[in-house]
Amino acid sequence: MKPKPKPIGHLLNRTDAALTRVMDGTLGEFGLTRVAWQVLNVVQDDGGTTDAEVLSVLAANADVTTLTAAIDTVLADGWASRPAPGRLALTPDGARRLTEVATHVAAFRARSVEGITTEEYRTAVHVLERMIENLEGPRA
Repeated sequence: MKPKPKPIGHLLNRTDAALTRVMDGTLGEFGLTRVAWQVLNVVQDDGGTTDAEVLSVLAANADVTTLTAAIDTVLADGWASRPAPGRLALTPDGARRLTEVATHVAAFRARSVEGITTEEYRTAVHVLERMIENLEGPRA
């Protein structure tokens, strides 16, 4: 008898937990977590990002308390600074350190897709995007 497939919600939760656990382990030696790294990437993209923009962009990734704690961490650890009230920017040291972290993140990404073809990855992303549209889009 074939085992019953797991519900997709179960698999998505396990995938996200595994991504977070391994990414936190990968970034831990740099004093970062997955969420703090995501905050730095939002700040890096603009160079003068507001806290509200970080919270908005990463709303699907973590709750406000977790995101605020991550912002506090990157500020306290010198990755980012406040060039003006309510604004965040990478420090020169933060930019340099983020470049160092990039090789570890690339290795993490490679590990996460081992044995998965480009086509399989695209299909998985497409299916998940469609599910999001189905659930978040207007109801007929």
